[in-house]
Amino acid sequence: MSFIKVASISQLHQLMGLPKPQHPLISLVDVSKIQVTDDQVNAKVIFDFYMVSLKDKSCGSEYGRNTFDFDEGVMIFTAPGQVYTFTKPFKPGEISGWMLFFHPDLIRNTHLGKQINEYSFFNYEVFEALHLSADEEKTMNGTVANINEEYQQRIDNHSQRVIVSNLELLLNYSLRYYERQFNTRASQSRDIISQFEKELKIYFNTEKNLDLGLPGIQYFAELVHLSPHYFGDLVKKETGRTPKDHIHDFVIDLAKNLLVGSEQSVSEIAYQLGFNYPHYFTRLFKSKVGHTPVAYRKLN
Repeated sequence: MSFIKVASISQLHQLMGLPKPQHPLISLVDVSKIQVTDDQVNAKVIFDFYMVSLKDKSCGSEYGRNTFDFDEGVMIFTAPGQVYTFTKPFKPGEISGWMLFFHPDLIRNTHLGKQINEYSFFNYEVFEALHLSADEEKTMNGTVANINEEYQQRIDNHSQRVIVSNLELLLNYSLRYYERQFNTRASQSRDIISQFEKELKIYFNTEKNLDLGLPGIQYFAELVHLSPHYFGDLVKKETGRTPKDHIHDFVIDLAKNLLVGSEQSVSEIAYQLGFNYPHYFTRLFKSKVGHTPVAYRKLN
């Protein structure tokens, strides 16, 4: 298994056999003009920049188990340091679409640079891609065309601001369309929420907390075959609360029963529930209930 680390836009163009880039920090690549050779299949490519791409569904990247909602367009997003893998070779002209790459330096000290971590879809798995309708794809293509025109023809003192503004618009459209995708998968989402709640009960009923401590988001995300970020966004969209909120509320309910129904000390209850430090349990309990565990026990 080989790893290919790509540190700059220039190196990216060289790797893909493309002419030198027009801009050192951003590039829009026409997928129909590139190829993946047999020796590049299954290679792990690590980019030091962000990538947003829109391609048809036969684009040679493994999208996993999920059924596509739309056939028109599939978007994926990767952040610096993540791994991208092509699963089959293809020749120029076999695939349509584009890949937009931009270096973190492009957005440094901008509003987008400060907000980029809020676009959690950069941390989704590839099989959690954004599936676009024809109208949505048209909007995305138009926004990307504006970016391309700006850096191809108008490099001046305003270029970076205009490019970054359009990038932010592109990502905000992506937020909107992901919310639509969550809505169109409402029944599937409800099934996932039900499974999450069931597995949360099982975790404590089987006393996994005694050996493993408090469960984390990743534990439940893996059970439903989703990435932690996608799972977290899905749960929050469906319930208005994060998975961590659900876990904490469940644990606090268990703690209330133990405080009222047993003579265990607060420390013993904290350790039994899976907390490594009793003071953390006390702080969480007070933030949720409004009283310390000792005060709650006295009141009840």
